[in-house]
Amino acid sequence: MTEKFVEVNDPDQLAELFGQLDGNAERIQKQYNVSVVSRDGRIKVIGDETNVQAAAKALESLVNINNMGHSLNSQTIRYVTSMVEEGIEGELAELGGDGICVTASGKILRARTVGQKRYVDAIKNNTIVLGIGPAGTGKTYLAVAMAVKAFREHKIKKIILTRPAVEAGEKLGFLPGDLQDKVDPYLRPLYDALFDMFGAESFARYMEKGIIEVAPLAYMRGRTLDEAFIILDEAQNTTSEQIKMFLTRLGNESRMVITGDITQIDLPEAKKSGLVEAIKVLKGIDDIEIHRFTEKDVVRHRLVQDIIKAYEKYNEGRMRNHG
Repeated sequence: MTEKFVEVNDPDQLAELFGQLDGNAERIQKQYNVSVVSRDGRIKVIGDETNVQAAAKALESLVNINNMGHSLNSQTIRYVTSMVEEGIEGELAELGGDGICVTASGKILRARTVGQKRYVDAIKNNTIVLGIGPAGTGKTYLAVAMAVKAFREHKIKKIILTRPAVEAGEKLGFLPGDLQDKVDPYLRPLYDALFDMFGAESFARYMEKGIIEVAPLAYMRGRTLDEAFIILDEAQNTTSEQIKMFLTRLGNESRMVITGDITQIDLPEAKKSGLVEAIKVLKGIDDIEIHRFTEKDVVRHRLVQDIIKAYEKYNEGRMRNHG
């Protein structure tokens, strides 16, 4: 049996590393088949040498990421241990530095994975960014956070959020209410992100003044959008004509972020996704970056990652069988 100690900063950090009811410690013990105990303000890892070395490296990485201001929950532990297993834990250093912005509740919002950090950096350094990836990777939420940051820094005067009102199996005409009532359900995720950033009161005030605009994609036609941060969400459900129309709305001193998941296209089979086409058309153009998320960047429940992996495996099998 081998023993190894991992140094921690203080009792509060030690408590966070062990987690509520020692839940974090149990995850590490189960994953690496080791014993993890608290000894004299340090963490002691006991087990076979190979397992102890791996577990200690994971714990050291968790201490480092906690020192950067990240909380230690089950998602963080899952992510950090996967990076350690792949031997790329050094990339976690990218998660240091200042947060993106402060939410209405006073929480500092940070990128939680390296993929998210690179996406945020891409938005910071390019006029147009396409964020492509599965559900739960924070594509839309982080784009809204960057829009709020740009607004607070007086880099833009308006935030415009839009998405195509394409439904899976239902038509807008059958929904009750006026046009705003009909499209609001499709725009709800955008409202939720803005509520988090601004708070309900400020959000309502900015909406009233026209500083924030949340509208279906059809409302963008014929406009030139200057000094604005424009986000097109669920872009996989645009047609080629729609996404070209959207891209050509770009005005002076504006930025655009286009997000979508090309595995979740709700368009009729006869129509091709404009996002899929745009990825090919825009590739290699200066000041446009295409950022791809993976299932590793999913920050929802761990099962979301497992579900995405299972579907990818299933679809790969189907393609092989049809090939």
